[in-house]
Amino acid sequence: MKYIWPGGLQETEEGIKKWLDEYISTRPINNHYSIFEDDKYYGETAYGIDEKTRSASLDIKLFSFARGRGIATQALSYSIQEALKNGAETLWVDPHPANNKAIALYQRLGFVRKEMPEHVIALGEDPNRFVYMELCRR
Repeated sequence: MKYIWPGGLQETEEGIKKWLDEYISTRPINNHYSIFEDDKYYGETAYGIDEKTRSASLDIKLFSFARGRGIATQALSYSIQEALKNGAETLWVDPHPANNKAIALYQRLGFVRKEMPEHVIALGEDPNRFVYMELCRR
């Protein structure tokens, strides 16, 4: 999480509820999954499909104790499958360039580095701060 919110998320309970309600109201175009094992919360993964470009952003956040066990691979594989099933033609991620483990994980899943497209930059993503990686429907 140090690459995403160095000072913490700083979100209110009301803000989190609004965020979750948004996901629920826009399923299956957007979806959010909580990751549990043996009733223990490990993190979350999500995707959001842009209906115009059929491009889906993909995200995952795991607690450090859950890393290195294949959980991210399994969770992301499920999110990828669901996003493709629900209309995505491409999926993209934008890890921090210093997050070598995330970049390696995305590469193992088939993502390749590309130049960040204009429609992603228009969402507020910064091509000078993040590595854009993409996976296309096979």
